[in-house]
Amino acid sequence: MKIKSLLLVMSVVGIATLFLSASVFAVTAVPDVIKMETKGYEKHSKGIVQFTHKKHAEEYKVSCGDCHHDAKGKPLANLKAGDKVQSCIECHKKPGEKPKGKDAPKLSDKEAREYHAEALHDNCQGCHKDFNKKNNSKAAPTTCVKCHPKK
Repeated sequence: MKIKSLLLVMSVVGIATLFLSASVFAVTAVPDVIKMETKGYEKHSKGIVQFTHKKHAEEYKVSCGDCHHDAKGKPLANLKAGDKVQSCIECHKKPGEKPKGKDAPKLSDKEAREYHAEALHDNCQGCHKDFNKKNNSKAAPTTCVKCHPKK
């Protein structure tokens, strides 16, 4: 009878361990595609970008630090898939793009990147332009409609 009880307890513990490890993995797993929708935007004039995280990381070999950086803009070099990272809006706190037009204030690059859209556009378009230049190609999109789907 003691052996049956021991086997039952071991089975329950084993199953619990499997569920616990699966839930930990689920919390830290990075989605293959990330919808770049950000709270704070009342409305989007363009469709929401569907960022292909897995494709960029695995197929294009983009390192984590190319997108994720510290407060000084230095790449976070020691990130691994599943590490907790801040959302862009946590540092680039102003929703939307910087003010434009003749009455718009003159902003430094740093001040302009306080605007969420400016920071993302600078990073994504800059990377895409560098890729195209390096590879003498136009494969990486650099215009609005190539990344933002029609609404």
